[in-house]
This record gives sequence, C-alpha cells and structure tokens, in this order.
Amino acid sequence: MKKIIILASLFGLIFSNLFANEVNIFSARHYDSDVQLYKQFTAKTGIKVNVVSGKDKALQKRIKAEGADCVGDLYITADAGRLGAFQAEGMFQRGASSSGVKKAVSSNFRTAYWTGIAKRARVIYYNPSKTTPRPDMSYEDLANPLYKGKVVIRKSSNVYNQSLVASLIQNNGSKKTAEWAKGIVSNFARTPKGNDRAQILAVAAGEAEYAVANTYYVALMLSGKKGPEQQTAAKKVAPFFPNQEGRGTHMNISGGGILKHAPNKKNAIKLLEFLVTPEAQKHIVNNTFEYPIIDGVEPSQLISQFGLGFKQDLKTKVSSYGKRQAEALKIMTEAGWN
Repeated sequence: MKKIIILASLFGLIFSNLFANEVNIFSARHYDSDVQLYKQFTAKTGIKVNVVSGKDKALQKRIKAEGADCVGDLYITADAGRLGAFQAEGMFQRGASSSGVKKAVSSNFRTAYWTGIAKRARVIYYNPSKTTPRPDMSYEDLANPLYKGKVVIRKSSNVYNQSLVASLIQNNGSKKTAEWAKGIVSNFARTPKGNDRAQILAVAAGEAEYAVANTYYVALMLSGKKGPEQQTAAKKVAPFFPNQEGRGTHMNISGGGILKHAPNKKNAIKLLEFLVTPEAQKHIVNNTFEYPIIDGVEPSQLISQFGLGFKQDLKTKVSSYGKRQAEALKIMTEAGWN
C-alpha cells in the first residue's frame, strides 16, 4: 500500500510539473522594472513567471549544456545580433512571431524565432555649446579626416558596435566598411575604453567632440539614477540622429526568443504577446528609457524631449546583424580598433 501511495505521489508531482501553469525566462536584461512587469502578467493571466538572470555568455552556456533538459522557455536579451547568432546555433524554435506579435511589431524587428520588445537608437552625441553637427552628418562621416582626434566610442568587443558595423557592411559592403573602420580609428580622441556613459562623459568633459552611444544612456544619466555628476554632465550634451538624409538612424532592439526545448511554449507566446501590448510598452519605456516597439506609445519624456520625428533605419532588417557580426569584428580588429 505504501508503495502505491509513494508512486501515486511521485506521479502527481511529475504530472503537476509537466503541466504547471508557468513560464521560465532566462534573462540577460538587468532591470528591476522587468520583474514588476512579470508580476502584472501573472495577475492578468494566472501564469507564474520564473526568472533566471545572468550575463549572456553564462546563460547561453547553461542553455546549451542542459540541452533537452533545459527548463527555459524564453531567452531575453539586448541586441538583435545576439539573438540572431543564438538562432543560428539552433537554440530557438519557431513561434515568436505569433498572430498577436505580428499585429503589433513591424517585420523589420522580428523573425519567426524571436521578436523585439523595445527599440534603441545608436546615435552621435555632441556638446551644443562647442560644436554643431551638419544636418546631413552620417555614421560614414565619422571616418572623415576632418574629425581627426575628435571621436570616442567603445571597444570593438562591444556587441552594440558590432551590430552598428554589421549594418554598415549590409548597406555599404565589406570593402567600404573596412576603409571606414580604418578612418574612424585614425580619428579616435583616445583608445576605446569604458561603457556608453563613459563616451558621453568624455564629450561633456571636452575630451572629444563626438561620441557614439545608445539613446537610453543619456536619459538614464538625466534621471539622476547614476548620481548628480553624471546628471550634470548629461545636461551638457545632446544626441544627434545620423543618416537623416539617407537610410536613417541605426536601430537595435531588446528582444526574446522561444528556446528549442521550451516545456511551456504556449505560455511563452502569451508572455511575448503581453510584452508588446500598450500597457507593457508604457511600463518598459518609462523605466528603461528605450523606444517602444509598437506604434501609439510615447517614450519617456527624458527621451521624447530630443524629438520623435527622426528617420529610423527601416531599410536594414535587424536580423542581418547576427549574420554579419563576426565579419564586423574582424574588420574592426584588422583596422586596429581594440
């Protein structure tokens, strides 16, 4: 009798785990506000959200190592190139572009395997009291000898730079991009170092005239969350949106894909669809200072104050970044971009 009870209990435990009303996220995004968002999802749907947070490389290593035993349903991270590279390794399954996601998100910012949940622009920062960019200034112009000793940007190992250069390869070809890389390296005001905020700080301090960095960083600094010194520095700079007379400003995403062995695929799709609703988008943009991935929602005032009418690069599919990141890194390295 005892054996029957034990077996029944074990079966019940296994059955409940197999059919649990939950979704498991492996997330490389480090925002407390995301946790609040998942709580809202649970309140609306009754689906429990379990989150494993970590850095991209560590999470990807774990997902690969666990294989079919991995309990993860969704992998969420920043940068389309990362998502594309992980897709190329066969770690996602189709389903991210559900009917709900397709209605909300432009095809430029999603694939069958993953979808954007927020956008970010990689722009050029300058100090308005010291210089004024030409209205037609482009990323390509940063290689012009006119800007020798005036440009700061992160290391070539930075994934945002890799995606930017990947987009240049996509639009201009490998040969021209290699020439551009040599040109911008010769224009560096200093050896690349620090994060995006460090580049903005360099312009504020007069160490450089132009810095390349993502838009949400200046809003983060202006919010005061990084201290009064960075807030003061951020007030000295302004973002310039390049390539307005051409393809438009380089755009990237935060996004999520359904993992290959997801045990709760339907719940994963429900969560992705929730993340691209107006309710969720308002929460995201007002806490992370990214741009909404859907129409009809305005970003935080700290971002919208710089203008919302800029031309976004909708010509270049973000799915191309992952395919060209390795080549982008090779080009940067060969140009002496450390």
